Amino acid sequence: MDVTPFLEPLPAPRAIFDSLARRGDQPRFFVRDAAGEWQPVTWGELARDVRRAAVALAADGLAREARAAVFAPNRIAWLVAAYGIQSAGGAMVPIYPASTADQAAYVITHAGAEVVFVDTAALLGRLVAVRERLDVVRRLVVFDPALEADAVAAFGRERVWTYDALLVRGDAGDTGDAFEARLDSIGMHDVGLMLYTSGTSGPPKGVPLSHENVASNGRDWLLNNAPLLEEGDVDLLWLPFSHIFGLGEAGLGNTLGFTSYLCEPQEVLGLLPVIRPHIFMSVPAYWEKLAGMAGGDPERLREVTGGRLRFCLSGGAGLKREVKEQFYAAGMLIIEGYGLTEASPTLTMNRPDHFRFDSVGPPFPSVELRLAVDGEIQARGPNVFRGYHNDPEATRAAFTEDGWLKTGDLGRFTEDGFLQIIGRKKEILVTAGGKNVPPANIEGRFQGDPLIAHVVVYGDGKKYLVAGIWPEPHGARAWLAANGVAPERAEAALTEEIGRRVAAVNQDLARYETLKKFRVFFDEPLSVEAGHLTTTLKLRRLGIDKDFGARLEALYE
Repeated sequence: MDVTPFLEPLPAPRAIFDSLARRGDQPRFFVRDAAGEWQPVTWGELARDVRRAAVALAADGLAREARAAVFAPNRIAWLVAAYGIQSAGGAMVPIYPASTADQAAYVITHAGAEVVFVDTAALLGRLVAVRERLDVVRRLVVFDPALEADAVAAFGRERVWTYDALLVRGDAGDTGDAFEARLDSIGMHDVGLMLYTSGTSGPPKGVPLSHENVASNGRDWLLNNAPLLEEGDVDLLWLPFSHIFGLGEAGLGNTLGFTSYLCEPQEVLGLLPVIRPHIFMSVPAYWEKLAGMAGGDPERLREVTGGRLRFCLSGGAGLKREVKEQFYAAGMLIIEGYGLTEASPTLTMNRPDHFRFDSVGPPFPSVELRLAVDGEIQARGPNVFRGYHNDPEATRAAFTEDGWLKTGDLGRFTEDGFLQIIGRKKEILVTAGGKNVPPANIEGRFQGDPLIAHVVVYGDGKKYLVAGIWPEPHGARAWLAANGVAPERAEAALTEEIGRRVAAVNQDLARYETLKKFRVFFDEPLSVEAGHLTTTLKLRRLGIDKDFGARLEALYE
């Protein structure tokens, strides 16, 4: 499609309001009602509520670039709150619903979020548990009116609004052209979004992104993928809005006029042949499940995906090459790219007419990349943030002296200009023999194995590498049932089978990379709460080492 009309960089909410004249009565979203039936939310209804939220927040004192957080699962009101914050000139701070009470409190206080939107009794309960640390919050907005009494009991009547009351206040206060003037006053260099990094090696860092950062990346994104996009496409949207992947998908839909069906992660694969979307964005695990459902049959793969997929995007981690090839044989190209939160987020991406399955693509048009002497990928461009929130030391460490962002990832370029990721600079194990080994490269070879949830490679300074392995509970039960293993032999049988899979992976590794020993941890799952995983389920090696390091160390005895 011709994306020229959509390339002007603008604050995200403008995509909703600027298209009302031609899209107002059309469905922007479909959501399920209490009976499970799909109900439309039109562009006009979305714009009306975003406007109401913005007017109410502005009248309540939300200043330009002031932070307001959203702590809730996906729902239309999540987007209304987010775009309402931005339309009022504020900076929206998403909080992952998987965050613990302490993690949510850290984000809110570190960001200085004076307004917090929250949904579900569980998430409100986490805020109540840390309410004494939330003095910065002057306004708590509960999406569900059933939560009002508990919120008032914990935070006081004067601090709590319901979402419905917020919209009523906005409607009553919407006079003249004050809303339009405020929206027009937003500067492209104003901060409109502040995301928090996963914090794999310490507390998360606040990443302020300006409207220019995000819009310039969106412009490159459209230019890159234009051949596979059409205005008005149908989209099946399940990715969490609290992550830039899901939020970006919603923003793209606002720009290109998608009709998006909102659904839950557990139902999305079953809905593909029902909704028959043109657009599907997902993490690798779901693409792998779809490939497994098809069993290598291209026609079956087209059936389980609905038969109309035109744009497929995989993100969050690397996707196995054989899965990409299986989809491509069925006429569907899965696009992969590479980036990080600090780059808004994309730096490289394969293109519909220019791709390599062994790479994450060439740089975006507005992005410059270079490799440091040690192979670290460094970047600069209009999408790169200016520095961490209230953390000058981390900001200095994030940039080179001449202003390039240090990604912390190691890469190499192919002879035709495609970037390949080979590991993490900060996650390099140096063996006793002096070999540098990125553990993620080995751990990634187990990705998608239905029997294995997590693999953690261990062995810095050792003569050889070992690993801790955590079985995937559902996959383990299925394997035991399929093989008729008696309950008293379950752990021994699983250990033997995992050993065979480790041996198979070892065959494709250099000798110094092979796993000489491993230990399977039954009934001790890695968790976010225990500090083993980030809220985006990445490994936190320090937390894992604290709880399991002694037992991994024992493998060397």
